Amino acid sequence: MNAFADAEPLSKDWKNRQRVLMTAQRGIEGRFRHLMNDLSLFIPHAKKEGKVERKKVKDQIDELCFERSCNNFLYFEQRSHKMNDLYLWISKSPSGPAFKFSVQNIHTMDELKLSGNCLRYSRPFLSFDGAFEDPSKPHLLLAKELLSHIFNTPKNHPKSKPFIDHVISFTLCDGRIWFRNYQILNQHEEKFTAKDDIDKLVLIEIGPRFALNPIKAFQGSMGGEALWQNSAYIAPAKIRSKKYASFARKRDEKMIAKEYHEEVIKEGKDPESYL
Repeated sequence: MNAFADAEPLSKDWKNRQRVLMTAQRGIEGRFRHLMNDLSLFIPHAKKEGKVERKKVKDQIDELCFERSCNNFLYFEQRSHKMNDLYLWISKSPSGPAFKFSVQNIHTMDELKLSGNCLRYSRPFLSFDGAFEDPSKPHLLLAKELLSHIFNTPKNHPKSKPFIDHVISFTLCDGRIWFRNYQILNQHEEKFTAKDDIDKLVLIEIGPRFALNPIKAFQGSMGGEALWQNSAYIAPAKIRSKKYASFARKRDEKMIAKEYHEEVIKEGKDPESYL
């Protein structure tokens, strides 16, 4: 009875009941699964679930969120298996809203091998660019709210540690949201404490790194009425097709010039006179 009595005040103090379901599409590439595992190290209030079928993803995710008592979810989706295009859905469940991103410039923690380190499941500071507060861009306010619910560790969560020793940064640049994670240290490379002077603190990057290119915001969970759409977004497949068309055009021009050059030589004329 004493154990339950000791646990009761903590459960009462745990008022922010945000829980996150992390799942991915079946058949996703191993490198993307490593990114998903890296993010789970900083989200103690997350629950990982097995892979789901892409055709039934919306119904399955809402059902899984209900079963696991999750009111947020992260869903990783891979479109082109050959070109490895990764998309990320961030949403509230079951009624939304939702945001769809294209994940670019991915570097996992194993790839980077950075010197920074932090306590597992410690609470982070969330640092958002000032552009997220621009009232003329309500989609950024929505993105900030959803990202806060995902990455902000609830106070007194049973799995969280009562320490703040790292900063998760969201910076807006070139229309993308750049994700960075830093450990907080003093200049003597010792653990950060509440008594340390803020001027003596340094940040050492931990990883992972990636950029979120916003595509579309929806009113519902993974669908519904579109609240906002990025008019400047171009799908990676279209970019590749344009590059291939440009390459093919240059290749054809070179072949035509080469054939014309050979015909002029066969006629016994000087090719430079036709330039």
